[in-house]
Amino acid sequence: MQLQYSFIIPVYNRPEEIQELLESFEALEGTINFEIVIVEDGSSRTSKAVVEAFSRKLNISYFQKNNTGPGDSRNFGMKNAKGNYFIILDSDCILPKTYLINVEKSLTAEYVDCFGGPDAAHHSFSNLQKAINFSMTAFITTGGIRGHKKSVNKFQPRSFNMGLSKKGFEASGGFGRIHPGEDPDLSIRLWNLGFKTKLIANAHVYHKRRISWSNFYKQVNKFGMVRPILNKWHPETKKITYWFPSVFSVGLLIAFTIFTMGFKWLLISYSFYFLLAFICALFATKNLLVALFVIPAIFIQFFGYGYGFLKSTTAIFILKKKPELCFPKLFFNI
Repeated sequence: MQLQYSFIIPVYNRPEEIQELLESFEALEGTINFEIVIVEDGSSRTSKAVVEAFSRKLNISYFQKNNTGPGDSRNFGMKNAKGNYFIILDSDCILPKTYLINVEKSLTAEYVDCFGGPDAAHHSFSNLQKAINFSMTAFITTGGIRGHKKSVNKFQPRSFNMGLSKKGFEASGGFGRIHPGEDPDLSIRLWNLGFKTKLIANAHVYHKRRISWSNFYKQVNKFGMVRPILNKWHPETKKITYWFPSVFSVGLLIAFTIFTMGFKWLLISYSFYFLLAFICALFATKNLLVALFVIPAIFIQFFGYGYGFLKSTTAIFILKKKPELCFPKLFFNI
C-alpha cells in the first residue's frame, strides 16, 4: 500500500507556534509528498494569516470550527484529510529535517497502524523548558515511557507526535472527549480492536511545551487525575507503577516530618536521588542552570501527578463517583 501522509494539527490561539511549525515543514528533507491539515479550534487569535503566507510553498488545508477540544479537532481534521495515514502533532512542536524520512523508512520496514515518537528539547528552548523536558522524559523520573526506550509491554503513542492509519481511525472512531488522556485511551482501544502500535525512536519532535512552573503543575496534576479514569475504563491496563509518584510524594513528606524527630536516613535517601537526577541532567544537557531547574521540576511533577492520582482514585474507586461529574474540566462537550 502506498502511504499518503496527512499531518493533522489542532491549534488554539497560537499563531506564533504555527509559524515555527510550518517553517520546520519547509525545511523537511526528502521527496515524500504530504498535506498539512490545520484545525482552528474556536480561536480568538487565528492562524489564518500565517497559513496564507505559507500556502504557496506547502500543501495546506485550513479549517475553522467551534471549540470542542483537541481530540475532537483531530477527529475533524482526519475526517477532512485526503491521505490514508495521519500524523498528529501539537502546535507547539518543531520537526527535525529527517522526520518524515525516518517515519517512512520505519513503516516500510515494519508497518503498523499506529506509531508514536519521542519528544526532545531544541537548542533554542529556554532553560526552564529544557529542565521540564528532562523531567518528563528521563529514565530516572518516568522510566522512559514517553519514548526513550523500547517500551515495556506495549508502547502508548502520545498525541503530540502520533501516527494513525485511516483504517485505524475509522475502526476506533478516533479520540474521545477526555483531555488529557485521550491518547492512551485511543491506544488501548486500538489494541482491543487488534491493531498494533510501536515506537519509532528516531522520529522525534522538538516539543516546546508552553510552560511556566504553575502551568507545569496544572498539566501534571491533570495527568494524575486522568490515570484512575483510564484504569476504570480499561482495568486490564492497571499497573503498580502508576502509584509511584504518590508514594514518592507521601514518603518525602514523611521524611521531612521524621527528620525533625532525629530520623535522618529517609531524607538522606531522597537527597541522594535528587543529587543523582542533578548529575544525570548535567551530563545530558551540559548546562548547570538546567540541571538546577530539574530539581524543582521533579518536585512539581511528582507532587502534582501524585496528588491528582490520589484525589481521582479516592473519588472514583472509594466514593464511587462518576468521572464526568467529579472532574468536568477533564471532559469537552462535543
